[in-house]
Order: sequence, then structure tokens, then C-alpha cells
Amino acid sequence: MSPTLTLAELAAWLDADFEGDGDCPLSGLGTLQSALPGQLSFIANPVYRKYLASTRASAVIMRPDLAAEYPGNKLLTTNPYEAYARLTERFDDRPAVPAGCHPTAVIGDDCQLADGVRIGPQATIGRQVVLAEGVEIGPGACIGDGCHIGVGTRIAARAVLYHDIRVGERCVIHSGAVIGADGFGFAPTADGWLKIHQLGSVVIGNDVEIGAGTTVDRGALDDTRIADGVKIDNQVQIAHNVSIGRNTAIAGQAGIAGSTTVGENCTIAGGVGIVGHLTIADGVHVTAMSLVTHSLHKPGSYSSGTPLAPTREWRRNAVRFKQLNELATRVKKLDE
Repeated sequence: MSPTLTLAELAAWLDADFEGDGDCPLSGLGTLQSALPGQLSFIANPVYRKYLASTRASAVIMRPDLAAEYPGNKLLTTNPYEAYARLTERFDDRPAVPAGCHPTAVIGDDCQLADGVRIGPQATIGRQVVLAEGVEIGPGACIGDGCHIGVGTRIAARAVLYHDIRVGERCVIHSGAVIGADGFGFAPTADGWLKIHQLGSVVIGNDVEIGAGTTVDRGALDDTRIADGVKIDNQVQIAHNVSIGRNTAIAGQAGIAGSTTVGENCTIAGGVGIVGHLTIADGVHVTAMSLVTHSLHKPGSYSSGTPLAPTREWRRNAVRFKQLNELATRVKKLDE
């Protein structure tokens, strides 16, 4: 159950101003349209101003310049969306793994378990694993030999870390994620494909979040590296020896092929494919369903593909795409 906090307590925690009843009790968050009495809402986009008059929320987070439009209790901040995001932590009612080590968990030899470590039922911890203070290992998770997991990191139920993986502090790895599986490395021979054993590891920085069902492959020789602050959505494929720079965000079903370097503060939208051995500069934003086939050396927004259209129209345009080279040649001759 979410805690109940007063408007004044939340304002102090956010270092924000408030107007109205500081003793107003608040026990949850909701949208302007759906919030109930006792809940806190927010307005980050002026499009939703029309709902201020009808919201049932007990208080609203808003910018100071909108305060006159709402007579009720309010938290005043220049960035309501950031304030909302911070408050989700205070109202998070996710069940925590109970303190200590569940009797059905399996702990290998020579492990180092710091104070406050929580290990759920049927979790498996390999040999020589280091779990720092406050680490949480969910039910059925598997942590391979030699892994090091930093302070306050949470590994959710049934996530898998292969051997010798390094995870930083305050990270979250969601259920079904697989960190450190073999990269897709095979050498062609006369008798078929010869496996290239993957001898590197995966190194994950601090404050990284990796979504459910995502895979991060271990390096072939050097390590696959995920830098501080990276956020990776569900069902993303990060191939061997990829390097992801600080604070880059990658949306669902994107795939990055081997040995590609993605810079800092990039956004990779859903369904994007990035081929191998490329370099993506800092500050690059790739829109949904794009295919990146060459390095991008300048920051900015990049797109590829064609937008959805009625099938008959799309077919006509597809034929015209095939004729572009011929048309360009004709235009060049006319110019000459």
C-alpha cells in the first residue's frame, strides 16, 4: 500500500512551493482525468488545462504561471513532469524481496554478501559472486560465477547474468533479461560454421535500467559496455562488443549489431536497426523503424523508411523508388 504524505511534506521533499492546505493527505498519483480524492495529479502539457476545472485530485503539481487557473491545493514548480517523476518513488508500492536470504536460494562458495542484501526464493548465486550493500535478487534469478553487483542494484525475478558480469550501483535489470550470453560469432568453414567462443564480458555502469526480455551479449575479446545512466527498454538486442554512451535511451525492439559504438545522450526509437561496426556521434536521435547503415558523425535527428500509406498508393510509390536512379540520370542529361 502506498504511504500517505501531506502536501507540505511532499513540497519540502521536492524543495517546491505549495499553496493551500499543507496538511492535505495524499496517498497516490493519478492523471487529471482519473485522479480520486486523496491523490495528487500534475499538468505538464498546457493541452490538459481544460481538465483543471473538473479534476477530483486533492492537489495538482503545476507551473507557477498556471496557479491562478486552479483554486485548489497545488505544488508549484518550474518542471511539473520532473516533479511527478520524482514523486513516483515516494508512492512506489512494489513488493520488495524480504530481507535476508530465502532458504530455497542456492548460494555458491566464496561469495561476498554485504549488509542488507535480499535474495528471493529459488534464486541461484554462483561461486565467488560479490553482492554489495542493498542488492536485491528476485525469485528465480540466476547470477553466474564471478559476477560483481553494485550498491542498491535490483535484479528482478528470473533475470539471468552469465559469468563474470560487472553491474554498477542503483541499476535495475528486469525479468527475463539475459546479460552476458554469447555473441553471434561463427566462422565459415568447409564443414559448416565454427563457433567463436566469446572471451569478453559485459560491463554495466551506474544508474542503468535494462528492460524485460532484453539481451546484452558478452564481448568476443573486449567487453560489451553500457555506460552510466543508459536506459534500455524491453526486448532490445545489444550485440557483442557494442558500446553505449552515457544517458542514451533505447526503445523497445531496437537492435544494435556487433562492434558498434553509440555516443552519449542519444535516443534510439522503437524498432530501429543499427548494423555493425558503426560509430554514432553524441546527441544523435534516430526515429522509429529506421535502419542505420552508415556511421553518423554529427548530432541531430535521422530517419529512414517510408511512412504508412494505403496499399495501392504504397505499391505505386515502391515502383517509383526503383525508378529514381533512371530519373536522376535523365535530369542530369537535361541539365547538360
